[in-house]
Amino acid sequence: EVQLVESGGGSVQPGGSLRLSCAASGFTFGSNDMTWVRQAPGKGPEWVSRINSGGGSTWYADSVKGRFTISRDNAKNTLYLQMNSLKPEDTGVYYCVSGFGSWGQGTQVTVSS
Repeated sequence: EVQLVESGGGSVQPGGSLRLSCAASGFTFGSNDMTWVRQAPGKGPEWVSRINSGGGSTWYADSVKGRFTISRDNAKNTLYLQMNSLKPEDTGVYYCVSGFGSWGQGTQVTVSS
């Protein structure tokens, strides 16, 4: 019943921007911390960012700090990741993960020239 559906991925040149969304259903979204995780080709999953249930506290991996912004709209049951100044090393599948461990199907982000 829990569903997490990512969207907004695509192909972009270095320095470009993308905005990812995660539509959540089947649980009380506003009571759960949410996380973005990514997996680059041939590598293991990497934690990217976390936001607390109310949206007032955020955390970022050093690799994305200053470039990515996590946010949420609890009224819309939606999580976001604004990605700016993208680099080739940001390439990978981005997953929305709930505080209790459910994962979405992922959305592909490709940064290349």
